[in-house]
Amino acid sequence: MAVHPALTGLLDGGLQPGAAYSVDGGALLLALLAEPSGSGLWCGVVGIPELGAEAARSAGIVLDRLVLVPKPGERWLSVVASLAEALPIVAVRPPSPVRDGDAARLAARLRERSSVLLVCGDWPRGAAELRITRAQWSGLGAGHGYLCGREVTVSVTSRHSGMPRTARMLLPDANGRLAAGEVSVVEVSRRPRLRAVG
Repeated sequence: MAVHPALTGLLDGGLQPGAAYSVDGGALLLALLAEPSGSGLWCGVVGIPELGAEAARSAGIVLDRLVLVPKPGERWLSVVASLAEALPIVAVRPPSPVRDGDAARLAARLRERSSVLLVCGDWPRGAAELRITRAQWSGLGAGHGYLCGREVTVSVTSRHSGMPRTARMLLPDANGRLAAGEVSVVEVSRRPRLRAVG
C-alpha cells in the first residue's frame, strides 16, 4: 500500500497488506493515511475523538472516503474488526492494553482481507514501529513570525530487521503536509559500545 515517498525507504516500499503498525504522534498517523486516501482508498479512524475533519483534510486525507468512529465504547476491538472487513486501512488508539489472543485473531482478519492496521500506541505482533525521535519547528524569529514547518526525524524499527532506520523530513511543511527532507535513510546500529576496564 502506497506511502509518501519520504517514508518509502523506511517501510521497504510501503505498508504491507495484512500487517499492523505501531505509530506515535497524530501528525505521523495522518501522513500515513493521506497517501492511500489520496489514491482512492477508504480509511477508518477509531477511538481518536480529537482528530478533526479539518486537520485530516489539511494533511491530504479525502474526507469523502474517511469513516470516523470517535467513541467506540468497550467493544472497540469489534468495531476495528468490522471496519477491517470493509476498509483497506484502519487506524485505532486502543483504550487499554490488547491481549495477544485478541491481536492474533485480528491479525488473521487483516491477512484475510489484506487490510492494514495503524495503531497509536503499543501493539503485539506489529510489523514495525514508527516514532518521531526528534522535532524542531522553524519560522519564529526573536519573538515574532509564524510557525512555517517542523523538521522531524522518523525512526522505523521492523520486526524482521530489528535495526532502526531513520530519515529526516518536514512534518508539517509550509503547506501542512509531509515533505521529504535532505537526509536519506540511515541504518542505526545497536551494537553496544565497548569500554576499557582497568
